[in-house]
Amino acid sequence: MSFLESLVSVANDYLWNYFLLFLLCGAGIYFTFRLRFVQVRRFGQSCKEVFGKIRFSGKKAGDDGMSSFQSLATAVAAQVGTGNLAGAATAIVMGGPGAIFWMWLSAFFGMATIFAEASLAQAHRTQKDGAVIGGPVYYIKAAFKGRFGRVLAVLFSVFIILALGFMGNMVQANSISSAFATAFGANKLVVGIVIAVLAGFVFIGGIRRIASLTEKIVPFMAVVYILGCAVALAFHAGSIGDAFRQIFVGAFSPTAVLGGACGIGVQKAMRYGVARGLFSNEAGMGSTPHAHALAQVEHPCQQGVVAMMGVFIDTFVVLTLTALVILTSGQYGSGADGIELTQAAFTATFGSFGNSFIAICLLFFAFSTIVGWFFFGQQNIVYLFGKKAVLPYALLVVGFIVLGSLLKLELVWSLADLFNGLMVIPNLLGLLALSGSAPASTATTPGPPCSPRPKRDRSDPFHNKKGPRPRLWSRALFCFLAVAYFCASCRNSTRRILPLMVLGSSSTNSTIRGYL
Repeated sequence: MSFLESLVSVANDYLWNYFLLFLLCGAGIYFTFRLRFVQVRRFGQSCKEVFGKIRFSGKKAGDDGMSSFQSLATAVAAQVGTGNLAGAATAIVMGGPGAIFWMWLSAFFGMATIFAEASLAQAHRTQKDGAVIGGPVYYIKAAFKGRFGRVLAVLFSVFIILALGFMGNMVQANSISSAFATAFGANKLVVGIVIAVLAGFVFIGGIRRIASLTEKIVPFMAVVYILGCAVALAFHAGSIGDAFRQIFVGAFSPTAVLGGACGIGVQKAMRYGVARGLFSNEAGMGSTPHAHALAQVEHPCQQGVVAMMGVFIDTFVVLTLTALVILTSGQYGSGADGIELTQAAFTATFGSFGNSFIAICLLFFAFSTIVGWFFFGQQNIVYLFGKKAVLPYALLVVGFIVLGSLLKLELVWSLADLFNGLMVIPNLLGLLALSGSAPASTATTPGPPCSPRPKRDRSDPFHNKKGPRPRLWSRALFCFLAVAYFCASCRNSTRRILPLMVLGSSSTNSTIRGYL
């Protein structure tokens, strides 16, 4: 067992800290330029679409899908989890306060990636057993015809079912039971059974009950946590300016903030900030498109605009508030790490209530993630085995929730990370192969952005009528150059990461501009 644990640990280290770190960042940079900074141009529209259409009891979801807000709420339910409470703390401890800056940068590029994911999931959704269904498996098969596409789709389905549906939900259940045992002295088995019963009740209600729960619980838990953070920051208002100074200075000169003996350099700050940011907001991982595919919108690109707000809320709001509370509380450097550091930061402000506050927030965050991840796995169970397999899958997940609340097996945790990383590869291959279809959808047109054009073929709503679609090799080459450039910046100096437009004179970028 120890050999297997070591093997999985080494695989995770190389997969996440090297390969996927640069692949996800490279894809984000590529889509940012390919879509002409859609996360900036359409941010105002994204705010209007999301906050102007919040409904706590909207139209009931069904076989024909769910509302745009319900889709976003289901996606955010999965995105905002225990990683938002522990992820920021881990990034700060391992990479210094400057890691938060790189977390912001990765989220900025990730907003473009998730726009492409949601738009393509909408464009390639289909019907199965009389119900609308969609997700990466369908645009992967559209990108790669024949056996190769089918194999990639099956691999993605297997990876996400294992990573999120089973192992991931064990991790979330264990987080809840541990937090309640620490804060209230609760019995872990009792906590696990209660969570399993509540989750099972939601699961058997299908998409209608899942959408109804997420559209209510997500705004509530976000408001509660944001208010709690705002009160904590009010107690340390005089330290907020210094916290931002530590973040920006630490991003480019960690020793200026922490001293030369800290052992944290720019590369380390960048590595941990980007890695924790990508792991938290899930942009490019292929999970949230399952929810966005079911949104009832006039044009696929409209849901892409809405999806960007999920990354913004996850990283720029929740993760940033957690980081600021930690930095202003004076607990950074106390020796605590992960969720313990977050608890210590709130306890320093609220006293013993701080522990209870984090435990309650963790309950909402982790439970909503359990529901979201179950749904993502369910969509792939239906793809592989049909609707008849949903009930056995739900029962298995309920069993894993009880088991996870009692046990903390490091091998299971490591395997969850491994499968989580493996599912990124087929998803990004499909995204890059179809990336030529996304830019046309963001063209500046009068009226609402991304409004449908007359007589447009919905099977390919992004097709660029102005010229041939770009070849896969040119898109892959551009992504490779972006990754190589990012790697070089990590190895040498951050002063060369920002002026990415140095590629502007290259023939590759000229080709890209021609497609736009």
